[in-house]
Amino acid sequence: MYRCALLLIPLLLVATVGQAAEPVTIGVAELGFLDGTGAPVKHQKETEAARAKKFTAALRKDLGADGKFKIVELDCGKDPCSIANQAPEELIAAAKKAGAQVLIYGGVHEMTPAQNLQAQALDIEAAKLVFDQSITITGDAKSWQRAERDLAEALLKASLEPK
Repeated sequence: MYRCALLLIPLLLVATVGQAAEPVTIGVAELGFLDGTGAPVKHQKETEAARAKKFTAALRKDLGADGKFKIVELDCGKDPCSIANQAPEELIAAAKKAGAQVLIYGGVHEMTPAQNLQAQALDIEAAKLVFDQSITITGDAKSWQRAERDLAEALLKASLEPK
């Protein structure tokens, strides 16, 4: 009897270790944008809105690719769903409503000749910042793509599990 029990223990340990952790549910808000260059507003809005959408879509795709995170869609009631377009409590409420445990948000401040991307992640339940990173971007598309990959990689390496 004891021999059977002893044989089962290693099997139970292997089965327990092999189980994957539940993915962290994340809401990714659109990037906000602040132009400090004095460029015409219409041009800035069209160009940067398109870049922000493309950046955010790529970030969501990259973060959801390996199963560490489950990405949920945020519905803020007005577009874009970003920290620049909503009060912080509205953005947090939209993330809670979507079932997110963590909210990733950020913005870009354009300053000639470079732009500064600031991204943060908030543990919603603990109301605590769990990630904060700044990335410098030049105005070209390759720099934006590189920034998105760098941010996705940093978020994937970060410990974003709610406390």
